[in-house]
Amino acid sequence: MAKEHSLDLIAIGRSCADLYGQQTGGRLEDMLSFAKYVGGSPTNTAVGAARLGLRTGLLTRVGEDHFGRFIGEQLAREGVSTQGVIADPQRLTALAFLGIRDPDTFPLVFYRENCADMALCVEDVDPAFIRSAGAVLISGTHLSQPQVFEASLQACRIAREAGARVIFDVDYRPVLWGLAGRDRGDDRFVAHEGVTARLQEALPLCDLIVGTEEEIHILGGTTDTLAALRAIRARTDACLVCKRGAAGCSVFAAAIPARLDDGLTGRGFAVEVFNVLGAGDAFMAGFLRGWLRGEPLEVCSDWANACGAIVVSRHGCAPAMPTWVELQAFLRGGDRPFRLREDAALEQLHWATTRSGRYDELMVLAVDHRSQFEELCRQTGADPARLPAFKALALRAVDRVAGGDPRFGVLLDGRYGMRALEAAADHPYWIGRPIELPGSCPLAFEGSADVATELASWPYNHVVKCLVLCHPDDADELRERQERQLLRLHDAARKTRHELLLEIIASRNGQIDDHTVSRAMQRLYDLGLRPDWWKLEPSDSAAAWRNIERTIAANDPHCRGVVLLGLSAPEEELAASFRAAAQVPIVKGFAVGRTIFADAAEQWLAGRIDDAGAIDDLAARFAALVEAWRAARTHGAPADREIA
Repeated sequence: MAKEHSLDLIAIGRSCADLYGQQTGGRLEDMLSFAKYVGGSPTNTAVGAARLGLRTGLLTRVGEDHFGRFIGEQLAREGVSTQGVIADPQRLTALAFLGIRDPDTFPLVFYRENCADMALCVEDVDPAFIRSAGAVLISGTHLSQPQVFEASLQACRIAREAGARVIFDVDYRPVLWGLAGRDRGDDRFVAHEGVTARLQEALPLCDLIVGTEEEIHILGGTTDTLAALRAIRARTDACLVCKRGAAGCSVFAAAIPARLDDGLTGRGFAVEVFNVLGAGDAFMAGFLRGWLRGEPLEVCSDWANACGAIVVSRHGCAPAMPTWVELQAFLRGGDRPFRLREDAALEQLHWATTRSGRYDELMVLAVDHRSQFEELCRQTGADPARLPAFKALALRAVDRVAGGDPRFGVLLDGRYGMRALEAAADHPYWIGRPIELPGSCPLAFEGSADVATELASWPYNHVVKCLVLCHPDDADELRERQERQLLRLHDAARKTRHELLLEIIASRNGQIDDHTVSRAMQRLYDLGLRPDWWKLEPSDSAAAWRNIERTIAANDPHCRGVVLLGLSAPEEELAASFRAAAQVPIVKGFAVGRTIFADAAEQWLAGRIDDAGAIDDLAARFAALVEAWRAARTHGAPADREIA
């Protein structure tokens, strides 16, 4: 009976922060801003394979620094085991600066002087961790340093002794072997007998070897591809895979034939090459998804080529990796644009299936109000400069109730809530932040005149909340103006990688019935809007909630869900709406504000209670709504229970 492993794959080697130029079509010297992703070939493959459903882990070192913590946190979000990620207090995390100039030019500069991942050593190889996986993956670049070479081969030997398989990604970067200038990180081939000899030492341990034609050349010691393959075959019985770009790949499970095309040839996919960086790691992830699950080599090749085609069309390496759901949709075919990143349906599927975290429940204290707090200041004679302090107290109240539970959250604005937003960064809570100008109808945005520029200054974990006062029967001019704004916002949020919560209040613009809100939502879906969250008015109509759920299911089955707003309703009314909404699974919780904070804010601004009193009041009211929501979901409370 085969041994059951807790992991399918452990990738060993490079792990860095990729800083990707956000401007394309120019020199790296002329790029002004950079997007930050996890990077390094084995790390990318671990992420890609995890997205495809494999249980993956990583053995590497990162610095005990901000970038190292980023890599660890992102790996955890991707579902990659970090048991083998070692924090090195003596060295910094490696960096790579990358750019996209034209279809053939991708400038790349490695910052890897005495970096953490190149300090991996034999002592870092935990035999129990290696034995927990059905396969290990090593990469050629990591074999360039003696101690990393020994660590990698030690892991391979342990794996083989345990009956696991060994995969070798040739991953040749001449600059990291000292064979090219430091500004030549994108060079793919420099012949060198010493490199060939070093790489070939790993061959007897391997079960699968994957490389581009240039990488096959360095591994085989000749620029004749067939001769190189035969030289490799003389040293190993491993399955050999030669990646051939747009032509797909050729796979050789046994003897090397007379022509490359006489091998098992996996089909290619015709897409525009936007960015070759990362496509090989995606290829490896796709191939391993099949190979480690016992699929025929033809299927492995198809999946590998498809993953490479998807990633070559996108910005970035690890974040561009497709999910299993996305890969299956791509393979089903259909009429896809040559510029694959313009396939709106595929891009939506990618976005929706790569969001981090899952929310089966979400309970939010909303204190993002601005005009309402300004009115409270006028009523009490308080200085608005005190408002940031009160909003910071609200965060402390949430923390008292939540106790670190990520199913809780806060809605905070940047005008008066910035100090609280900054403090919230140290907590695991969901964070929402408004973008709309309070009370605007037609919708207008707060901050920069360009909404994308505004969102670019927000941390990525701030969910963009936009309240729109709209009704399906609004006049054409009003509706069209608001829809143009929402389309701008949706596009901006996707480009800045922020989730979007749309809050619809229809009752201010007309009469509502059981179909009003679902009609308004359908109109927005028809425009191509796919918000990650909806925030909707409370209602005690079960029929209205069923209509809302059907609308979401028909248009965006990957939607995160709905949270209920409060509209200053008394707690008893909210509890009644909770009981109706909680029976609909798409409703995940609530984001309520004035029902909770109004009294405490007035008392605190007037000086009748102190900070501790305000926190006590806020926490008690918030906790009561949490209890009411949970009781509604479990049917555990009497229908007319009074909320204290």
